[in-house]
Formats: sequence, structure tokens, C-alpha cells
Amino acid sequence: MPPVVCSLPPSNRKKRKINDQEKIEKMKKMVNFLSMALMVLVLFSCGGDGKSGKQGGKSLFTPVSSGHPYEMLVVIDKGLWERPAGRALFNALDMDVPGLPQPERSFRISNIGPDKFSRGFRIFRNIIDVDIQPIYTQPKLKYSRDSYASPQMIMTIQAPDEQSFEEFVNKNKQTIVDFFTKAEMNRQISLLKKKHSDLISTKIGSMFGCDVWVPVELERYKQGTDFLWASSDNNASDVSMNFVIYSYPYTDKDTFTKDYFVHKRDSVMKINIPGSREGQYIQTDADYVNVKNFSVKGEYAFEARGLWYMENDMMGGPFVSHARVDRPNGRVVVVEAFIYAPEKKKRDLMRKMEASLYTLNLPQEQELEEIVVGVELEEDKQSAPAQE
Repeated sequence: MPPVVCSLPPSNRKKRKINDQEKIEKMKKMVNFLSMALMVLVLFSCGGDGKSGKQGGKSLFTPVSSGHPYEMLVVIDKGLWERPAGRALFNALDMDVPGLPQPERSFRISNIGPDKFSRGFRIFRNIIDVDIQPIYTQPKLKYSRDSYASPQMIMTIQAPDEQSFEEFVNKNKQTIVDFFTKAEMNRQISLLKKKHSDLISTKIGSMFGCDVWVPVELERYKQGTDFLWASSDNNASDVSMNFVIYSYPYTDKDTFTKDYFVHKRDSVMKINIPGSREGQYIQTDADYVNVKNFSVKGEYAFEARGLWYMENDMMGGPFVSHARVDRPNGRVVVVEAFIYAPEKKKRDLMRKMEASLYTLNLPQEQELEEIVVGVELEEDKQSAPAQE
């Protein structure tokens, strides 16, 4: 029996040919689309302009850093960590936070050997890398941003030997602590920029012509003459975060002294924040107030940090104030954070509120991008080595 030869009718063959061509065209479009998508990914990973290597300090593929605020990872040999050089660094990071009623360390500290510093540990938010080698002629501090994750700060402490390392750390311990404290403040400012209380910002704008970002938890406020108090008070918790802004005429430079500040603060608080019973009002514990001059946006500022208490009551806690000069309007604007958290840790709450003080924008001022960190330190802007 002869083989049966099957063939498609001419019309069916034509339809099949058209279908094949359509599939080919679809595949071409898909390849082009994927190619374009890949190019976009490459450009974004290389930076906003395709050259800088990062966009906003973070490439598209940079992981989010790990760890909690004010946690520190020290990369150091275990033996060195237990010797005087390592103890000097530990003691620097373990210093008490100023202005709190009970001792609280500046950082929660962990350590790991260089041989174990692998991918999982490299994404920690705060890292100190101890580098002691005879190739160095003198001790030195340098830092890098977002090398393995974002947001991240890595400080490298170099020294030729252990003795010079110990002496250098003891001399620069406040610089080390301030560097990472400001880095954490900047992270909080970034969060406040994205999410803050619009209610309080609007109220401050209408009363003072200024802008300040405070946490969204501050939902209640009380208004006075050239005075506003915002609070997170609620009946479900003993903890309250508080923000105060007030202003007064700028007369002379003696305005920025400890005595003047305490007197002015006590008079303002007595009028505007009374207690629940007659004769109760907030006052300053003058024996525990420390003041200093510093700068914000290149302009003079005055800081006061210490303890407050409620007259004729048992309430009290820490506060920090910033006083700045609004020259066009001839006034001093004071912003203050204070908290009430009986029998609880106060470091994180206080620093969270303190970050808000740096967001004060006086009339016609530009928005603060970040607190300046590492003025006296060298920033290593080279790319991080490839991860293993």
C-alpha cells in the first residue's frame, strides 16, 4: 500500500505562515523590551547621571542596613579587644549619654573578628574597623558612607601600634561618639522628612513663620503668647514626648548665657505648662544644666541640656533646647524637646526628639539636608571592595 502523503490546503498553509511571523515579531518586541529594561537598571545602578556610581547615596542594588539605632559593631581581633587598646575603644563607646537622669551608655556594642566579617555582618548600620599595622606612620580616623548597605557609616581607625591606638582613641573619644550620634540623628531627620506631624508644622508656620518636623505621635497641642507646646500624652502610657517652641525679643549677646537661659525658660514654662494642681509648674534643675555654642546651617546656635522637674510634684525628666537668632525679625526662637518616662530607658526617646530640633527652619531659611558629620575626618569616597 503506497504511503499516504498529507498536506495542508493552501489557505491553511498561508494562515500558519502568518502565525509564525506574528510569533517572531512578538519575540523581537519582548527582546527589545527586556534590553531596554536592563539598560535602565544599569543606568540607575550607576547613578542618576550614569556616572556617579550612586543615586542619593544608594544604588538600586544596595541592601538596607541591619541593626537598631545606636547599635555598634566593632571589627577587631578578639585578643586585641581584651587588651588596653581594645578597652580604650570600648570605654569610649560605653560613655554615658549626657543630660539623662540615670546612666545610659551611648551605644550597644558588639564585636567580631576580621576573619568573620562576612556578607551578613557587612550590612550593619554602624561599624568601626580597627586597623593596626606598622605600615602607618601615625594614627588616623577616616570614614565611608553606604559602602555595603544604606544607611550605613563605617569608621576606620588606623594606627601603627597598639599603644598609639590607645592614646589616639582616648584623645578622640568624644569625636568618635559624636560622629555616630550625628549619623543616627541624620537618619531620624530623613524619617521625619518623609513622615511628620503636618498639624504641628502648620500650626508653627502660622504662629512663628517657621517650620519644624516633629514625630506624628505628637497629636495634642497647647497654644500661648508666642508659645506652642505639642505632646504625645495619652492615658494608655506613662511615656510622653514633648516639643516646645517659643520666641522673645533679641536684646544683646548676654541672652546666650546659662543664667539668662534658665531664668527665661523657667518664666515661660511657669506660665504655659502648669501641673494638674495649683502651685505646680515645670522648672529647670539649674545644677544639672550644661550649655554650649554650636552652629546650624553655618549660623550661631546655643544648646542647653539638663533636667526638668515639676514644682510641688514628683514628675521630672531630661530636656534639650536650641536657641537661635532670627535676625530679620529681631527675636530669639527657642525649640525644646523634653520627655517624661518614669522607670524607663530614655536615650532613644530623647535622641529621637532631639533630631526634631535640627529641622527648625527660620523664615527664609533653606531646609536642612543633614547635620554635618566628620568635619575633622577624612571621607573615603572610593567604592567598597567586592563582597565575598
